[in-house]
Amino acid sequence: MRLRRRARLATAGARRLPDFLVIGAQRAGSTSLFAQLCAHPAVVPPSHKEIHYFDLQSFRSLRWYRSHFPPAASARGRITGEASPYYLFHPAAPARVAAALPDVRLIALLRDPVARAYSHYQLSVRDGHEQLGFEEALRGEDDRLAGEEARLLTDRAYRSHAHRHQSYASRGLYAGQLRRWHERVSAERLLVVSSEELFADPRRTAATVLEFLGLDPAEVPELPVRNQRPYEPMSDAARSLLEARFEAPNRQLYEMLGRDLGWPRPRPVAAT
Repeated sequence: MRLRRRARLATAGARRLPDFLVIGAQRAGSTSLFAQLCAHPAVVPPSHKEIHYFDLQSFRSLRWYRSHFPPAASARGRITGEASPYYLFHPAAPARVAAALPDVRLIALLRDPVARAYSHYQLSVRDGHEQLGFEEALRGEDDRLAGEEARLLTDRAYRSHAHRHQSYASRGLYAGQLRRWHERVSAERLLVVSSEELFADPRRTAATVLEFLGLDPAEVPELPVRNQRPYEPMSDAARSLLEARFEAPNRQLYEMLGRDLGWPRPRPVAAT
């Protein structure tokens, strides 16, 4: 592996930068979508899916980033890209992407924020990043994240454990995150699709993405289902808490997109 990395770095100058990025959201199906895109004959994959240059590795050189992509000669007539779902949420990523890749196309894959938050929590528990119960973690989230965005914006080498692994509800506030990207990237270069649309009608959704990337939408590979794991259902109390929290942010998102993504509305709570 070290020899391969050295070879890639030695030939970085002859390699191309990505034409597209799948920027998030985490736990929304980006692994499945990226695998589907890479199966298209006009897409050449990078060394691996998540390179994390614009969030976790931005202190490295652009040459280091370029080394993860295919040689320009062998990729002629095709495109390449990567998928790092922390990009959508990381506050410094939009400016970094705009500076390094002024013509790149971006795909934001959004999932119902209630379901996404619980899936994220389950992943953090599984990977040893979370010891609190879900409701307790939600109540403590604002305190955990206090001051983290400011530090991420000023220190390229800083990695925030809480911002990355314990941001269950915050990552579902999509309108604010997209607004930050729109300040740096023109709207026609950022496509938003929902994971519910992707898994309900993978061929139609993938065709939309392929057309956005300038590829033949008639050649749609199958959608592989990745990273699905069973876990206990969310409690009614946690669901009600999240549904109420996301009601206004979801409306803001729908107004921004000009369409309703159909995510569940808060359920009425019976009087006691």
